[in-house]
Amino acid sequence: MNTSIPSDADISRKARDIRLAARLEQRYAAERRFKYLAMGSVIFSALVLAFLLVTMTANGLAGFTRAELKVPVDFAGAGLTVTADRLAQPGAENALAAAGLPDVLQFAAAEAYGPDVAAQLGSGAWRDLARQLVADPSLLSREATVSVPVSEDLASAFRGDGDRALQATARRLQEQGVFGRAFDWGFMERADATDPQEAGIWGALKGSLLTMLVTLLLAFPIGVLSAVYLEEYAPKNKWTDIIEVSINNLAAVPSIIFGLLGLAVFLAIFPNLRSAPLIGGMTLALMTMPVIVISGRNAIKSVPPSIRDGALAIGASPVQVVFHHVLPLALPGILTGTIIGMARALGETAPLLMIGMRAFVASPPDGFTSPSSVLPVQIFLWSDEIDRGFVERTSAAIIVLLLFLLVMNGVAIYLRNRFERRW
Repeated sequence: MNTSIPSDADISRKARDIRLAARLEQRYAAERRFKYLAMGSVIFSALVLAFLLVTMTANGLAGFTRAELKVPVDFAGAGLTVTADRLAQPGAENALAAAGLPDVLQFAAAEAYGPDVAAQLGSGAWRDLARQLVADPSLLSREATVSVPVSEDLASAFRGDGDRALQATARRLQEQGVFGRAFDWGFMERADATDPQEAGIWGALKGSLLTMLVTLLLAFPIGVLSAVYLEEYAPKNKWTDIIEVSINNLAAVPSIIFGLLGLAVFLAIFPNLRSAPLIGGMTLALMTMPVIVISGRNAIKSVPPSIRDGALAIGASPVQVVFHHVLPLALPGILTGTIIGMARALGETAPLLMIGMRAFVASPPDGFTSPSSVLPVQIFLWSDEIDRGFVERTSAAIIVLLLFLLVMNGVAIYLRNRFERRW
């Protein structure tokens, strides 16, 4: 029986193969670890986002409701000197107030539940009743049970806080089936108020819409044209380099610096427009433009040179090359930067506080020059209140802000996909 003894070369080759196999296995193991780590990061991020959304939704749902009391009112026998035709005309609520509607409501609540409960009606309860009468004038000719908001003291007692006597009253009314929390449809229609039962989000939401519109109309065209000039026409010299460095630095400047700039420049020029959406939009446009310029330049750079060469070869002028060929292909990237900039502007509070948009505004703005607040500032002001009712309203306002952001980003993403082209 012959046995061959392996040579030194065979032993060396086998040792090398073993070492290579071990290294290969180490690389595969490292790749698997990286894959699992990346997957774990995505899962962790998704869980944190889900936790945030669930927590905000759970805390904010109560903010869309309010404590209401059902009051039987005999409108036919109340002697209101207001006709159904008058309710269809402007100023109907003031006419009802002059006809004694607040007294009628107080008397009806006292007759049904006693003067102590009548004293706990909300300060704006008669306004809610007036809006119900305007919506349904037939109520004037009959007796009806209407739901009106109560005071914050009674609402707190219903939640188990505050005076024990009021808590007992709230339980008694709840057992009678005439008191409880109901969805507050007016939350999306009213403006700010000192009573959380009467507070609404429409004033701040409208202010945010107007401010974002001004921001977009100023930042987008100026930012895009600046990016086109710097990338296509600007000469390459030290001045251009200084401008590019300045734009890159402006994109990283804290937002409150832009608020100081708006305070020093815009309010000095327009002192009567303090806390107006026009000033807020101009301030946020300064903050958003650097982001749009940087993303616009990168998008323009990403367009293949062959597109320019082909357009020039068929006789297009340099301006036609830019606006008919380069910009349409770069538009998706430009819109991506715009989405990022506008999303940042929507959530900013510090620069708007500097220009006075933290004022108490009890009515929605009529236009771009009317005093207004915005959603982030409204959330900031409500979160500073110690009343639990405002805590619930704050969570509800955060939900509205998130929905507003999702809608705005959804529209921008749709436009980006709509103009996206492949080459």
